[in-house]
Amino acid sequence: MQYIDVIIDNKSIYTDTRYTYSAPDEVTVGSRLTVPFAGRKKPVDAYCVETGVTPGFELSKVKEISDVDEERSINAEMIETAMWMRKRYGVKYIDAIKMFGIEGKREKKTAASDDKAPSPAAYELTDEQKQAAKRICDAIESGKSAAFLIKGVTNSGKTEVYMKATEEALRLGKTAIILLPEIALASQVADRFRERFGNHLIATLHSRLKKSERLSEWLRIRRGEARIVIGARTSVFAPLDNIGVIVIDEEHESTYKSDHNPKYDTVDVAFKRASLAGACLVLGSATPSVVSYYRAKMGTYELIEMNKRIGSSLMPRLEITDMRVERRDGNQSVLSRELAASIDKTLSRKEQVILFLNRRGYSTQILCPDCGYRMTCPDCGITLTYHKRENAAVCHYCGRKFPVTDNCPDCGSKFIKYVGAGTEKVEEETRALWPNAGIARFDIDTASSGDDAGKVIADFQSGNTDILVGTQILAKGLDFKNVGLVGIINADVSLNIPDYRSPERTFQLITQVAGRAGRDGGESRVIIQTYDPDSDIIREAATGDYEEFYESELLHRSIMNYPPYSDIISVVFNSDSTELSASYAEIFRKRLLSLKDAPEGASILRVRQEETRTDGRARAGFIIKAPQGSRAGYVAEYMAFRDRLIEQKAPVFIEIDVNPYGTV
Repeated sequence: MQYIDVIIDNKSIYTDTRYTYSAPDEVTVGSRLTVPFAGRKKPVDAYCVETGVTPGFELSKVKEISDVDEERSINAEMIETAMWMRKRYGVKYIDAIKMFGIEGKREKKTAASDDKAPSPAAYELTDEQKQAAKRICDAIESGKSAAFLIKGVTNSGKTEVYMKATEEALRLGKTAIILLPEIALASQVADRFRERFGNHLIATLHSRLKKSERLSEWLRIRRGEARIVIGARTSVFAPLDNIGVIVIDEEHESTYKSDHNPKYDTVDVAFKRASLAGACLVLGSATPSVVSYYRAKMGTYELIEMNKRIGSSLMPRLEITDMRVERRDGNQSVLSRELAASIDKTLSRKEQVILFLNRRGYSTQILCPDCGYRMTCPDCGITLTYHKRENAAVCHYCGRKFPVTDNCPDCGSKFIKYVGAGTEKVEEETRALWPNAGIARFDIDTASSGDDAGKVIADFQSGNTDILVGTQILAKGLDFKNVGLVGIINADVSLNIPDYRSPERTFQLITQVAGRAGRDGGESRVIIQTYDPDSDIIREAATGDYEEFYESELLHRSIMNYPPYSDIISVVFNSDSTELSASYAEIFRKRLLSLKDAPEGASILRVRQEETRTDGRARAGFIIKAPQGSRAGYVAEYMAFRDRLIEQKAPVFIEIDVNPYGTV
């Protein structure tokens, strides 16, 4: 027998600590257990996080575990990563551990499928691909952890390099994780991997799987039957042993940052897992995040550049259209005259068109011109978007829907206006102008399920759709062969988002959406519509000058002390009243300001309050700009303050988010 520490599978913050039990010697770190707990009639689930423990109390009080579930146990590397997540993000033990675990009782049985591998001759690499693959495969073979950033233009063949790295990992008896920013894109890439490696080696993990399907895939991975895991961000927690390579494609995408508990960054978690497993981390993007490119420049990542498109594919020609001139000349359409004429020409050549607008819905605002009233969500404070098909005002943050009225709720005016355009309006106008064309819309509203998204993609790839209208999902690596024209509508929309990343996001969106054009040879065109044609960001995106964008953005961030020169930590309190939340927030803020060993250059912004939500909860909080190397100290202070609130049974809840996406 031995003594072990376990974490109880319980949501309560009051059980977020280690408990000591006795257990058979075969129990190891990661073992999933059932244990007697707190006088409950039935044993509860738990995970072993440490063995060889010396109890700090009388041995007679140590209880023995009830059972071990070997099939659903995880390994020591996963537990160590979970313990690291707790320190890095301030999350609960069990919230981190359960990212690696699995729930569900019934496993879905699937029939075996025939695997037909294509001829290797079909995959001849370019010189750039060969050089990139060699550097990565050599690192995998060495068995030492390494991290690479592939900065490759759109359609430079990064996926083929990922496949070569995966092939090398399998040859060495290792496993691979391939991460994509969207489930729809993960499904498309998974099909390519199945074609290459066979269906039996591939497992997919994502949030749209049913519990039985997820359990089936998880068990296949844990048993070692599936050695390649492909999916969205949660696949970084795939329960693989002996990892050889972790790939994060389109690493710049915000979807890799979790915005609900546990709030983690996929790139950070992947880097940690790779370092513990002696694996190779490969990040890929045509527009790397400023932080990742900075890390490559500083030597944390090895930089690989791929500057040429594969085959006959040519980079598109990008042009800027000034929409101010269009309005002055009387054009009230969402499409400029040049874009409309180009659509006519493109369709006549039997080529396809993509129209991109990073705003879904019909109108982006509902307001009263008489009194200035603007419809907002009472829970989130976010401006509501009008959806014509549902005849409802929708909050794009929490999803709540509200009826729309003909009169202003504040002053009674009958002149309510619907302002701005979303993809629904673009689709309607496009259908009116080209009634004989096949037109589809691709956003969250039309592709809410994997099947819906797959059908939209398949219809466009097969040529059944001539014009595809969509949001940022179109910018996430989808491979279309016959796109002759991309129209970017209101390119400056994302520049107005109150987030320090908005210039970076704008550059990335324009570049990535433009990259969908010209992939099958021949000339292609991208028209960028904007009300701010003199913007440096839009100009740099139009010329494809990433280096100029990066240098100017890095200078701005150094002046403003934004990442990569700091970590941004959002601290939020919520309670039954605004005054109570704000009071506790100010107490914690003053505590941080009074720290004797506070890092030089740190800044803590003033407490911000929000209106009480319809659920009765009120929020208040502040932002910390923590200089490089000081994040851990602030997270530790948060956890200590949180524990004190728990001990005092304070009527307030506190949480943090490290480097959040959104309003900062």
